[in-house]
This record gives sequence, C-alpha cells and structure tokens, in this order.
Amino acid sequence: MKVNMETTVNASVDNVWKTIGDFNNLPEFIASVRNSRIKGEGIDTLRILTLLDGGEIIEKLEDYNPENKMLKYSIVKSPLPVENYVSTMKVLALGDDQCKVEWMSTFDAKGASDAEAKSAIEGIYSMGFDGLKKLFG
Repeated sequence: MKVNMETTVNASVDNVWKTIGDFNNLPEFIASVRNSRIKGEGIDTLRILTLLDGGEIIEKLEDYNPENKMLKYSIVKSPLPVENYVSTMKVLALGDDQCKVEWMSTFDAKGASDAEAKSAIEGIYSMGFDGLKKLFG
C-alpha cells in the first residue's frame, strides 16, 4: 500500500529543511509526539519517539541526502497498524519563500484493514503538514 501526500509551505526550502532534516526534530511539528531521542549516528540512527498517549515508535534512518533535501526512514517498532513501513520526506523549492514538502510511504496493514492503516498514516502526515504551516506562518 502507498500514501503520497504533499503540501506547500510559505518559507524557504533551507528553513524548512533545517526542521525536517533534523531527524530528532519531529516533536517540533507533529503534535502527537511528546519527545524524541536519538540512538547512534549516521545511517541506521534510531529515533525513539514518545507519543502523548505514552506509546512509543522506533524509526531507523535509512538514507539522508542534504543536497537533495531528502531523508528516508523505516519503522522498527510501533503501535500503528502498519508493518514493512518505509517513508521518504523531500523538500523542494518553489521560489525564494515557498517550498513543497512531499511525504510518501509504502507499508502493509497490520491488525487493521487496508483503509484503516492508510487513514492512520494520512492522519499523521496531515498533522505534520499542519504543524509545519503553523511553525512557518
């Protein structure tokens, strides 16, 4: 299954990349994430996210390309209804003070219907996009 979403942010590509490109920065723009901590460095870095409800998500950095403003990560452990989850985030310039954020993933549903799994991921991406827009006005 796939989810591909994008949004426009009224900020420079470099400013938005500073936020997204910091692998430990998810709590800054996703409201349901209470905190994040990093274990390791470089590719294979683990990001341990604590959710507001106390749940925990562990993600692994798979690829990181600051020149192309792209990062790729997978979910190692999660209460989300997905497995085999791999996601890519990209930031693309649209002008001096505007950029496009693309967030896409592939995964299989786990313990839920395909529609429920897809809806859960779309909800997270929408929350992240809303957070970025609030952060950058």
